[in-house]
Amino acid sequence: MQLVYQCSHCQMTNRAAVDAGTEALDCPHCGTVRALHRAAVVEGVPRACVLCGCNDLWRQKDFPPQLGLTIVGLGAILSSIAWSMYWPKTAIAVLMAFALVDLVLYAVMSDVLVCYRCGSRHRKAKLDDAHPRFNLEISERYRQEALRLEKAQRNAS
Repeated sequence: MQLVYQCSHCQMTNRAAVDAGTEALDCPHCGTVRALHRAAVVEGVPRACVLCGCNDLWRQKDFPPQLGLTIVGLGAILSSIAWSMYWPKTAIAVLMAFALVDLVLYAVMSDVLVCYRCGSRHRKAKLDDAHPRFNLEISERYRQEALRLEKAQRNAS
């Protein structure tokens, strides 16, 4: 499994290969060592976040959002150009072509598990149907928790 995570000390994004023998991760930027939750993986399938131990993980397609937005933007621009030149069939064909590309990418791309609490991404892991798609209510609960912790830390300082 590959883990993409943000270091809690220096906030840099890191990638690390995690296997059965990996006990801790070292940040290559600041050297911070972080222990892994090995009990989070049962029979090769992550049941909780390996990094923070949170039980709430959600599935999403392993696709860079910036590339997706670029594709959508390019489709909208090309279709708008065709509409401005009074080529409605071409404009609709462009939109249909981009929708077809989106459908093919959705079918081909694999899933990744994302932790609601720390945002780490568990890539190239065995997955089953235990983890649902994104849930806004759960996400908001963890966002509010992070805000409360940040406020408590500021007040303690």
